[in-house]
Amino acid sequence: MTISSSIKVMMLLAGLVAGGSARAEDAKAPVSAPAMQDPSLPQELKAQPSQPETKVPPAASQEAQAGGPNDCEVPAYLLASENPLTKVADAIKTRQRLDILVVGSGSSVLAGPDGLSTSYPARLEKALREKLTGVTVNVSTDIQVKKTAAEAAEGLEKLAKDRKPTLVIWQTGTVDAVKSVDPDDFRAAIDDGVTALQGAGSDVLLMNLQYSPRMETMITVAPYLDNMRVGAQEHNVPLFDRFAIMRHWNESGLFDLFNTHHGFGLAKRVHECLGQTLAAFVIEAAHVNTAELRIQR
Repeated sequence: MTISSSIKVMMLLAGLVAGGSARAEDAKAPVSAPAMQDPSLPQELKAQPSQPETKVPPAASQEAQAGGPNDCEVPAYLLASENPLTKVADAIKTRQRLDILVVGSGSSVLAGPDGLSTSYPARLEKALREKLTGVTVNVSTDIQVKKTAAEAAEGLEKLAKDRKPTLVIWQTGTVDAVKSVDPDDFRAAIDDGVTALQGAGSDVLLMNLQYSPRMETMITVAPYLDNMRVGAQEHNVPLFDRFAIMRHWNESGLFDLFNTHHGFGLAKRVHECLGQTLAAFVIEAAHVNTAELRIQR
């Protein structure tokens, strides 16, 4: 991939996550170290919405404005996993406590003063607290700035041992796809990272790339999606198929992810839905009966 193509992908992904359209001058202007992060990080190019925030028609409900449960529907097969989260189930049932660490790329966060509270890890924590009655839920993040899977994998064992999370959600693949990392090397990195996390005593959940219809025309994503799927199967860990879920939302008309003129409100709604859907996926993979938890409490 040429440098020019890489910059275009960075701008595209920045606009998608941040909810704004990245401008050509953003790529030319000097970028500070904190700003130039992962290709999907909204702050990386300081991309700001060039269009007004998406407005919800007055007749829409408050739930719809917030991206409520009725807005975030996905097919049941995208929430199913043959690989259970046994440590998560045990933590919920016996200790009534669940600590989750999201090891993410830039698309784990949103820009702005309320970016942390509206990004999907925070929405995941909120949704789990609401669903898991009587369970203390804490979700923390570790953003791997511009790191490939191999670079991130090197520090995962120490990170897990230091934080001691019950569950590590490892979101990766975007940087590797943009940098055209050899798919075999990417696959080896997934193996190393998952093995390290499991050896540190944590359950592992893999999350793949975010979906953008424009991105597919600029970079090859299939090898990275396939390798994450195979790696998850071989290590018996669940794979949260963010790519397929977001593609479903785009094709169903819930979100228009093709339009480059995203309002920041759209980005927040996408993260709200990702947080809710991820919470449902974690509960499903842990085989937790939330109704029983309510009765027991």
